[in-house]
Amino acid sequence: MTLPLIEKYRAKTFAEIKGQDSAISDLKTFFKTFPRKKAIILNGPVGTGKTSITIALANEYNLELFELNASDLRNRKKLEEILKPASQQSSLFKKGKIILMDEADGITTSDNGGLPELIALIEKTAYPIIITANDIWQRKFSLLRQKCQIINLKELKESTILEIVTDILKKEKRELSKETISLIVKNSKGDVRSALNDLQIALSLGENIFIEELSEREKQESIFETLKKLFQERTTKDSVNLFDNTNMGLDEIVLWIEENIPSEYKGLALVKAYEYLSKADVFKGRIYRQQYWRFLVYQNFFLSFGISSASKLKSSRYTQYKPPSRILKIWLSNQKNAKKKSISQKYAENCHMSKKKAMKDSFLHPFIICKEAEDKLKLDEKEREYLKDKRGAIIVANKLNRFRI
Repeated sequence: MTLPLIEKYRAKTFAEIKGQDSAISDLKTFFKTFPRKKAIILNGPVGTGKTSITIALANEYNLELFELNASDLRNRKKLEEILKPASQQSSLFKKGKIILMDEADGITTSDNGGLPELIALIEKTAYPIIITANDIWQRKFSLLRQKCQIINLKELKESTILEIVTDILKKEKRELSKETISLIVKNSKGDVRSALNDLQIALSLGENIFIEELSEREKQESIFETLKKLFQERTTKDSVNLFDNTNMGLDEIVLWIEENIPSEYKGLALVKAYEYLSKADVFKGRIYRQQYWRFLVYQNFFLSFGISSASKLKSSRYTQYKPPSRILKIWLSNQKNAKKKSISQKYAENCHMSKKKAMKDSFLHPFIICKEAEDKLKLDEKEREYLKDKRGAIIVANKLNRFRI
């Protein structure tokens, strides 16, 4: 199985880490002066290399790396059985040991474990503890900050992300257009993990599909903000203009609202919200049947001001809004159609026919594309897999037909 690019090219030494020279220097100093400070916090946005820097430290100094996460600190008994010995006993095969507490943002302040246990561990540990966090300045971490040295990692510059992406393309012996590379770099917003995930999509699924996926992602980010305002901000006269800046059609917005109303509203508020949604749907039907486009203002009113006013009690809690299940089915269908189109295009070029005719020949009769033809058409692995699945489905269907009366 091919490793994801993010794992295949994870930095293993300090020399491979780009754009964090100051943080690396401070981490080296912390390690050499231990136990002046017993723990250090690597604080910074996602994808800036916090975990990679820790792994590089272990490799550079031949240290055993003992990793923890937030869930490991929730059970005091488990901590006493596993963590206490790990923080005291020397390594059997390495020169020393470091303890990594990854993604500390998820730690609770419970008395049964969590943050109090991590602070207690720092007091007793015989080995350096490295804690990674996306936002260590939350109030709950005030006592933890007092016990630790803090190193702030910065977002990577676009030039640094570009250097990393270009270097990986050379190692993979692959090429992408300058426009696609530029999109990957700008969309990363300083997050190398995001950049490598996007690079993976562009290389494995193709540049066109990556651009479509990126466009869909931008639309989703836009609709997430809109839904948050709709459900969690107090109703004002400006609520009727809520969808004006959303990069999405009103019909698609309706599907998003319909899917996520139960995530925000309960009881009477839920009933009212669905009532307003149904009224918006009534006006939509009148618009389509009678072409009365002046009713659009009423549809928009019930979707925005109406649904927002369904509850006077607004919550500021975080809600993970879900995409409509119907849209997901459409997206999956588009993914299959993309493979159809790419194969038929290659088939049309080799057989000197139109793409329309190629679609009929190659997919109504997939057996005409044999192994030798696949090689000649230079089909990639996913295109070959698609044809294999389609042939298998046809064979099964034919066998079933034999037993029909």
